[in-house]
Amino acid sequence: MAPIDPTLDEERALLATGATRVGGVDEVGRGALAGPVTVGVVVVDASVTGALAGVRDSKDLSPRARAALVPAIGAWAVTSAVGHASPAEIDAFGMTAALRLAGHRALARLDGPAPEAVLLDGRHDWLTVPDQEDLLGGGHPDLGAVGRVVTRVKADQRCAAVAAASVLAKVTRDALMVGWDETHPGYGWARNKGYASAEHQDAIRRLGPSPLHRRSWNLPIGAPQGEPTV
Repeated sequence: MAPIDPTLDEERALLATGATRVGGVDEVGRGALAGPVTVGVVVVDASVTGALAGVRDSKDLSPRARAALVPAIGAWAVTSAVGHASPAEIDAFGMTAALRLAGHRALARLDGPAPEAVLLDGRHDWLTVPDQEDLLGGGHPDLGAVGRVVTRVKADQRCAAVAAASVLAKVTRDALMVGWDETHPGYGWARNKGYASAEHQDAIRRLGPSPLHRRSWNLPIGAPQGEPTV
């Protein structure tokens, strides 16, 4: 199936309800064994009159195409930013809370006022701070107020601001993993970006986990090479 051309239809609908700024939000790194979880935010307003040419969900673009889009996204959007939550924070707080932390860090780095409405890829709103005082339920200094959050399945394919956010998050996180491949060699992160490739899993068995691995995850530690893990 050919990739869908994302539009600004959803963003314009939210602007029509009274929001002056709408943020598209997407994450990358949720399923990796190592490295941070990264959240991108791209903000548009009524001055942005059309979708950015060539923007797609990051998974539908080559690394070269993604990298080429980054400066174009910066020129197209009103403002944009990326935030991270570290492997240690993922281990301490869990993935949902770590996503929330990364998202709020990205929002805090935006220029100008925060968006009054946010388009979030998926079914679950992991960005809004819960009322109950659970892990990262409101007591963390990096958590602040968020405007209206609207979830949309496949928003990274259909909504131009969310697709652009997915590209920013992917390019930024990939660059971190490539750099860490030099400082923590042997795991092949320049190729696998921390995901569970066969090469990466074999390296964990041989070398053990690094400081960038998520220790709370079921890492394949101690199993012989080639033996499947449960």
